[in-house]
Amino acid sequence: MMTAPHPSEWLIRQRLVALTKHLPSARTGDVTAIHQARVATRRLREAMPLVAHGRKARKLSRRIRDLTRALGSVRELDVALLTLDELQAEAAEPNSGIASLHQIVADERQRLCADMVRQIERVNIQKFEKKALAVAQHDQPEGSRASRRDPGRLVEASRRAARRAIALQAAVENAGGIYLPDRLHQVRIAVKKLRYAMEIAKDISRSRAIARLRTLKTVQDLLGRMHDFEVLIMRIRALQGSDHAPTLRVSAELDRLVRRLETECRQLHVRYMGYKAALQELCEYVTARGDVAA
Repeated sequence: MMTAPHPSEWLIRQRLVALTKHLPSARTGDVTAIHQARVATRRLREAMPLVAHGRKARKLSRRIRDLTRALGSVRELDVALLTLDELQAEAAEPNSGIASLHQIVADERQRLCADMVRQIERVNIQKFEKKALAVAQHDQPEGSRASRRDPGRLVEASRRAARRAIALQAAVENAGGIYLPDRLHQVRIAVKKLRYAMEIAKDISRSRAIARLRTLKTVQDLLGRMHDFEVLIMRIRALQGSDHAPTLRVSAELDRLVRRLETECRQLHVRYMGYKAALQELCEYVTARGDVAA
């Protein structure tokens, strides 16, 4: 008869599967695999502090963080290229400004891909998996073979989610109702962290409730799209002010593109504002269940 895995081991193994699945293709530069591998590292980072402590656990967490950053740098450029492709496809005629920016971003991606590959090659995924599972097992109380519904672990996960919810409430309040890109970006980060924390609590409790997670995913996507447009705007302005500034005609096309992106950002902001009440209610629900004051 097979022995049931430790709850800690199960939680880590579940998140390692996605990373080991996508990392090899990410190494080759595959756009989808880079995105999925990066998400997997974020989910793993959220789970590690819950199931493992000590020097070895911190060392593993730092390695995951470095991998997240390397994948993230390339992922940001992938999103920029995909967005530029969309804009070019929607244009009535070829847009020289978009084409110029696309080439610059593509060249930068090629350089960053080399850095990403070096970072991935530093990770022996089989060895990393073995160490991560060993740390998770070691942190489990001896003799404990609790089910995935482990009440103590669920309480800890709920409290962690509650702290994430409090941070999201603060970020939403700080962002206010005015379009402030930097503050809205902090809301996006807080939404993402709460979502991953709630996923862990859901997995431990084996709940099938996903409505609140869907709300967070929708808001995350809205704010993510907004951030992607803002990054493009900054790149356009940097190009126009650089030593390799485009011709006046191309610069005029880029100005029109900036105006369009700014309009899109404000429209997305209006949609985000429609979710503020739902976010507040969601945060209050998660905070109450976590009872962080206890």
